[in-house]
Amino acid sequence: MMSVRVRFAPSPTGFVHIGSLRTALYNYLLAKKHGGEYLLRIEDTDQSRLVEGAIENLLSSMEWVGINHDEGITMVDGELIEKGDYGPYVQSQRLDTYKAYIKNLLDSGDAYHCFCSKERLDEVREKQKSLGLTAKYDGHCRSLTEEEVEKRVKAGDTYVIRLKLPENKDIVFDDAVRGKVVVNTEEVDDQVLIKSDGYPTYHFAVVVDDHLMKITHVIRGEEWLPSTPKHVYLYEVLGWQAPQFVHLPNILNIEKKKLSKRHGDVAVEDFMKKGYLPEALVNYVALIGWSPEENKEIFSMKELQEKFSLNRVSKSGGVFDVNKLNWMNNHYIKESPTERITDLAIPYLIEAGYISTTEAEEKYSWLKDMIAIVQESLDYVGEIVDKVDIFFKAEVKPEDEETQNILKEEHISELLDVFSEKVQAAEAIDQAAIKKIFKEIQKEKGIKGPKLFKPIRVASTGKAHGPDLPLIIQVLGKQNLLSRIDYVKKNFI
Repeated sequence: MMSVRVRFAPSPTGFVHIGSLRTALYNYLLAKKHGGEYLLRIEDTDQSRLVEGAIENLLSSMEWVGINHDEGITMVDGELIEKGDYGPYVQSQRLDTYKAYIKNLLDSGDAYHCFCSKERLDEVREKQKSLGLTAKYDGHCRSLTEEEVEKRVKAGDTYVIRLKLPENKDIVFDDAVRGKVVVNTEEVDDQVLIKSDGYPTYHFAVVVDDHLMKITHVIRGEEWLPSTPKHVYLYEVLGWQAPQFVHLPNILNIEKKKLSKRHGDVAVEDFMKKGYLPEALVNYVALIGWSPEENKEIFSMKELQEKFSLNRVSKSGGVFDVNKLNWMNNHYIKESPTERITDLAIPYLIEAGYISTTEAEEKYSWLKDMIAIVQESLDYVGEIVDKVDIFFKAEVKPEDEETQNILKEEHISELLDVFSEKVQAAEAIDQAAIKKIFKEIQKEKGIKGPKLFKPIRVASTGKAHGPDLPLIIQVLGKQNLLSRIDYVKKNFI
């Protein structure tokens, strides 16, 4: 196989969408599998849509998920720089390059000046729609003479430059996912190549850049499929070999509609902020539209690089199910060292006002014990705030009817008195001490099993179920535990 060169080429228009992440990931995986190069190019030819800080946001999101490019725009010591031999990697810095190639197309008669106003174009399209025709440019300026064009350009008339498509010609190309695609030029517009502001359109810039940067595979979303015949024709008239096209299926929401911001979190940053682990997000996104050969769902980045292949990419849209992502993220959280989850959880605890920055350092060992209790129940680290509130409340209340009924049992008053006395008398309250106290109560009072553990759990946490009780009590500490039991005795028994 030829040396693989792929690119991820986003517009700097804000956040990194989950769909963009998947496009970048598939490009990256193909390059890594074949020992090729993966480059990052910024497509900023639509100057009206640029968002301040979008490139920095893009780079930090990609660094977080571990998709690192070999060439292109990168950040070093807070400065945006370029690495690689095929730059500039920002399209707005490549205008002279596009001018040279548009001149070639004008000279060969494969492109032409168009002076039509927006009003005229809108009118033409409305008329075509009302007649049930394909809405496209009607070729009004195709036959202008050189003299007419020169005169109007000199007069300062606004114009664009369009691709001159031949009439009634089948454009054929092979797509790695769709197979053979045939489109007749009667169904395709004479695409604008250079806009009235002098900037190239995506359609022109992408072909020139992909050729000059020696891109072998163009992997992108299926929304670009209708434009591809124009790109293929441009390669043909410029005398270049087209790359292999790979159009990925859309990512859909649970209702099988295209995933969009209206339906909740769709940006990598959203998941980062909530405390998802990058390896879980990458693993999950890889499986939306691609399936491995073996029946397995958990893959490291290294395994994905080994297993990924274009022939396993699906034609139909993949569903982004946040519940499935949560299941996968929970798996990765469970497998992580408690230190890692503690470090990730601390900012959430500080923000919630549970601890101060100083306490986070001073009480690190205690925090780690607390995190260990709830770690297995976390779908994402941001949930920590709700899961550990019991450790920061001065008083707890039975949370539901089941817990209230447990406190109504006959032996409760005696049990809590005995337990409190033993806790008070104990030198230290750790897991070993609590287990010892439980054994003593079983022996002296004959209270055992759920009759022993459940009331103490309810009195100390307000809940009937939960993680290992001796560990919870160790984290609560002696005074906190005694004051809670005292509060429950006075108010609920």
